[in-house]
Amino acid sequence: MTKKENNNLGELINNLSKISEWFECQKEIDIETGLQKIKEATLLIKESKKRLKEVENEFEEIKKEL
Repeated sequence: MTKKENNNLGELINNLSKISEWFECQKEIDIETGLQKIKEATLLIKESKKRLKEVENEFEEIKKEL
């Protein structure tokens, strides 16, 4: 995964799920491929946390308006 801006939380979680499924389906894991998957998952997790914080802030703004 390239480090591109991705604000779709559902897509981020779906991609994390695909990585998890990949690990579960492997009988033997190639170390290099596994490392790349872990790096990709790390970026997805960081982006998910960032997006979750943005969503939380949006909800707080909406609550203030009410």
